[in-house]
Order: sequence, then C-alpha cells, then structure tokens
Amino acid sequence: MTNQPFNIIVEEHFSQESMDAIGDPLDRFNTERAGAHHHQPLAILIENPVTGERQGGLWGESFYDWLFVKLFFIPDALRGQGLGQRILTQAEEIAKARGCTGVWLDTFEFQARGFYEKLGYTVFGTINDFPKGFSRFFLQKRI
Repeated sequence: MTNQPFNIIVEEHFSQESMDAIGDPLDRFNTERAGAHHHQPLAILIENPVTGERQGGLWGESFYDWLFVKLFFIPDALRGQGLGQRILTQAEEIAKARGCTGVWLDTFEFQARGFYEKLGYTVFGTINDFPKGFSRFFLQKRI
C-alpha cells in the first residue's frame, strides 16, 4: 500500500462514472472468487389495454443463480384478482428457465409479507425500525 494520502469524495447524486468506479472492480473481485456471473434483467409489466399506460408490475434481475425482485407493485384497483400471484409465478418460471436456484426479495411490514408467505416464501432476515416503528423483511423461495 502506498503512503500517499487519498481523497475521500462524497456524492449524493450518482453518476455512471462513479458507479463504474465501484462496480467494475467489485465485479472483477467477485468473478475471481466466485466465478463468472451474468446479470440478466427481468421486467413483467402491467399495461392498460385501452391507454397503453404501464401501471405496475415486477422488476428484478438474476445473477449468481438467484432472481432478485427489486420492485413489485400491483395498483390497488387490480389487487385481489390473482394478478400479483400470476406475475410472481411467471417470474419464478423465468428464473427456473434461467437455471436459478431461487428467488429473493424484501418487503416492509406494511406491505405484502403475508402474500409472499402464502406463495411459499420464508423470512431469512429482518431489520427492525426500518422505517422507525416498522420492520423490513427479507424473504426467499427455492425453486
């Protein structure tokens, strides 16, 4: 290690250059230790057939043999009709076709933990007071 001082820079607005400065060497580090991995995005969208407006759906990506569901939203007017289950099941089927071991996601206490548990997801981690007074749950399902 060099004896030269380093500048520490704080950015509150991300640039692609800053992300690459962290992500590229991290990817190389991970690949050296765990082998090559391929990030493959997935979006399953809900579209209004009349207006063409996209109103929600699921967004995530698969890497290291797991699908991570980053965003999942069903509008209030469309809940209770099985749409969420159809979309999540479709994501699981795509994950299987990609050779994934499982699916993981997170949800807040005031969101949909029970929905995921009914579909076979189990909690593997919890952060209390995130946000204050609520918990955030991390769930997984092996497929």
